[in-house]
Amino acid sequence: MKKHGNTIAKVEFLQRSSANLRGKQSVRATFKLTERSIAALSVLAGQLGIKQKSLFDHVVDDDEGLKMIARQFENFSGSSRRVAKTYVISRKTLENLEQVASRYNTPRDALVEFSIERLLPLLEEERKKHEKRKMFLDKLKRYTEEGIGMLERAEKELGEDDPVFLEMLKMLKYVGGCCEAVEHHVEKGRKIENF
Repeated sequence: MKKHGNTIAKVEFLQRSSANLRGKQSVRATFKLTERSIAALSVLAGQLGIKQKSLFDHVVDDDEGLKMIARQFENFSGSSRRVAKTYVISRKTLENLEQVASRYNTPRDALVEFSIERLLPLLEEERKKHEKRKMFLDKLKRYTEEGIGMLERAEKELGEDDPVFLEMLKMLKYVGGCCEAVEHHVEKGRKIENF
C-alpha cells in the first residue's frame, strides 16, 4: 500500500510540475501599443539590465493590477497612433491577460498599455539616477586626472621602484578600471535621456 501511495504522489507531483513548466513556457504575442509604451518597456529593461520578457511578465502578470486597470477602464482611444509589436512572454502571463480581458470586457492591448504606463514613475526615477551617475562620472574623471598628476610627481620625486609609487600605481590602475565600468553604465543609460 505504501508503494502505491508513493506512485500516486509522484504522478501528482509530475502533473503539478508539468503544469507549472507549461506556464513558464515562452510564447509570442502581438499587441498594438503606442510608440511611447514600446519605448518605455525597452528603455526601462535596458536601464535595469533585465530582459524585456521578464519586465513584461512582471508588469502584466500582476493579476490585481490588471483587474484594477480593467475596472477603471473607460476608453481606449483609437486616436493615438498604435504600432503592432510582438513580445515573447510566458504562457501563464498571456493566459492571465486574456482571462482578465475577457472577464472585464477590456481590450488586451489596453491592459498591456496601461500596465506599461504604470512604469513611467520608475522610468523617471531612473532618469534622475542617470543624471546623478553622469555627475559622479565627471567627478571620477577629475579624480583620476588628479591621481595621474600625483603619480607622475611621485615617480619623479621617489622613483619608479619606490614602494609608495608602486602602490599608487596599483591604486590608479584599479580606479581607472572602475572609472571605465562607471562610464560603461552611463553609456548604457543614454537611451533614457531621449525618452
